[in-house]
Amino acid sequence: MSSEKIDAIHDKSSGQGVDGKISVSVQDAESQDVHINLGQPGQILKLDKTGLPLVPQPSDDPSDPLNFPQWLKIAILLQVSFLALLGPLNQATINPAFVPLAAHFHVSTVVASYQTTIAIAFAGIGSFVWVPLANTYGRRPLLLFTTLIAAASSLGSGKALTWSQLIATRVLNGLGTSSFFTLGAGMVSDTFFLHERGRAMGVFTVFLTNSAHIAPIPGGFLGQFVSYRWCYYLPAILDFTMFVVMFFCLPETLYLRGSTPVVTDKPILRRMKLWGLRPAGKHLKASDFFRQFIMFKYPTVLLTAFYYSVTFTLSSILPAVTSATLFRQLYKFNASQTGLALGLGTLVGSTLGELLGGIVVDRSMYLSRKGKKDGEIVPEVRLQGIWAGAILQPIGLLVWGFCIQYKTPYIGPTMGFGIMCFAIQIISTVVYSYNADCYRPQTPEIAQVLNFGRQTVGMTTGFWAIPLGTKIGFQWMAVTMSLVGIVTFLPVVYFMFHGKTIRDKMGAPSYNRSL
Repeated sequence: MSSEKIDAIHDKSSGQGVDGKISVSVQDAESQDVHINLGQPGQILKLDKTGLPLVPQPSDDPSDPLNFPQWLKIAILLQVSFLALLGPLNQATINPAFVPLAAHFHVSTVVASYQTTIAIAFAGIGSFVWVPLANTYGRRPLLLFTTLIAAASSLGSGKALTWSQLIATRVLNGLGTSSFFTLGAGMVSDTFFLHERGRAMGVFTVFLTNSAHIAPIPGGFLGQFVSYRWCYYLPAILDFTMFVVMFFCLPETLYLRGSTPVVTDKPILRRMKLWGLRPAGKHLKASDFFRQFIMFKYPTVLLTAFYYSVTFTLSSILPAVTSATLFRQLYKFNASQTGLALGLGTLVGSTLGELLGGIVVDRSMYLSRKGKKDGEIVPEVRLQGIWAGAILQPIGLLVWGFCIQYKTPYIGPTMGFGIMCFAIQIISTVVYSYNADCYRPQTPEIAQVLNFGRQTVGMTTGFWAIPLGTKIGFQWMAVTMSLVGIVTFLPVVYFMFHGKTIRDKMGAPSYNRSL
């Protein structure tokens, strides 16, 4: 970075605060676009490899997650990403095996899908408990605890002897896995700088999105050739395996900015403790369980979350909960064939979408900052990367609906799956990255809003999808749902041009600012 650019940044500093530290607000601090803490007076501004200021500025504490070596950051990203994959995997592995499940419990295949719907619903509720606890006691102990809940409840689902027992264990499984989506996103934000966050969030969301697409592949073969019970046993085994890996390999990333560094010659090893890392002065209060609802009042969070929830439901959950029934009726597919058709098509689409999504959003942010003298950061730049997903999502839905209605060869709806999942991966990466940039300290709460919306909207799919398509025709259902997706996208377009103004008027949340 040139001396002129550094001088320009320092010229915009707000001087010494009450703690004697110098800070820079690249934009209005109330908008929380960027608030760079420069540390003590005279401390050198830390830059990235392109010469732009690191955002956020890391402390001099070696146990600060921003100062972790890159290999450890990648290890953390892979662990929380795989954990995010296990969430929908717990819920969706059974989907291709609805026929044997329904036969065993003497219910219809539509009713059999309700146990997935219930798990999805409670996966949207549980995080309202886990996030406040994790913000006080740490991400690591909460993730370990909830992973054990997920493993035990999934094992219990496989052992269930009655329908009511199965439903009860699925409720517990949804509650346990709910932390995987929210706390994992918080750990990504804790660890990576702004210029890395888009790609890191892209990796996280590709695991999250692809989980429901991978799940039908083993689920179909297990349901057909072994037993539907193994569609629950497999996630239980993977949950427990992940618990062991995280116990030995996942450090705590909760860190209070401005806290006094703890003198130790093994800072990373210290972060592997299960307790004793609670930030000084941080105590759990009843109000902490209600603070997370504050994020619902911010239009940029609420409306982008609603658009994401609708498109995720139509692009990922809709194929997952309807394929077992429709592919059996139309193509006489067994469980393993349904799993392969659903899993491979969606997996290829999501993977290709991630190759485009994460790179594009990070590159657009870099070019935007590079072109400004003071390195000004406007998160709305991220939203420009959403166009490919927004255009392709309704196209894929229409391909799926018309192919189902007119009984084309199975490759038709499978191509529709792939297009939709290509689109939703781009949408997911952009929405997660944009909101994390707008309100970084509140990333877990934002992930909670996204998770709650996705799970709440998605849980309804099993109740209306096949009945609606049967009544009005799957082609008209696809047209209707495509129009719904386009309407919910309109606020996102508005935010591209006026999002900063809206955020400036709303101000920034007052809690978690030191995280």
